[in-house]
Amino acid sequence: MSARRHPFEYAVLRVVPRPERGEAFNAGVLVYCHALDYLGARVHLDAERLHALDPSADPAAIECALRAVANICAAAPEAGPPAREDPGKRFRWLVAPRSTVVQPGPVHTGLTSDPDADADRLLRLLVLPVE
Repeated sequence: MSARRHPFEYAVLRVVPRPERGEAFNAGVLVYCHALDYLGARVHLDAERLHALDPSADPAAIECALRAVANICAAAPEAGPPAREDPGKRFRWLVAPRSTVVQPGPVHTGLTSDPDADADRLLRLLVLPVE
């Protein structure tokens, strides 16, 4: 018998080095499952893609912004006040539209019995280069 599956939501994190141009690439995923009280992020910055879109972009600063999102998901103390909110509020705050270098994409849904494994799967499928 298979494990019980629960609804979950996810959004892709995009890096938009020059928001005025609208060019972007995927750099992470956010996964939220209310039933399992899970909020997780997986991030990966492809420095070559970043350089191709904007040679003057600062990869260290963008990496820092991606780590901040992951810290908020993990409720890490260094994440500050947003990390003290419940996982659902943190997810909604993180997926709110913004015009910054790191932007969330639209929210999608699915079913999961293991949101942590699905976060890894979505990172491989939507972010990491194809090998």
